[in-house]
Amino acid sequence: MGKVKFLFEEKDKEPLECEIFDGETILEVAHDNNIHLNHNCGGVCGCSTCHVYIESGEELLPEISDREEEYVDRARNPKFNSRLACQCKLEEDGDL
Repeated sequence: MGKVKFLFEEKDKEPLECEIFDGETILEVAHDNNIHLNHNCGGVCGCSTCHVYIESGEELLPEISDREEEYVDRARNPKFNSRLACQCKLEEDGDL
């Protein structure tokens, strides 16, 4: 188990820290905590609508796959720390 801290681009939204359990994705945590995060493909790595930036804890997640990387490249404003929330599954205890 660990914690994931959501930082929002909207200026009026305060950061939110939530628990995340081994095997759970950032997308699942977002929806369990009523955080709106698009996922047009249903969370199966078929689009880039759940694009997020991982600020810390990258080592707790699986490596980015070639397929995920293809979709991240199509996302709006991708950066070196871009990932798809549906593919960011916590593999070991720690905070993101």
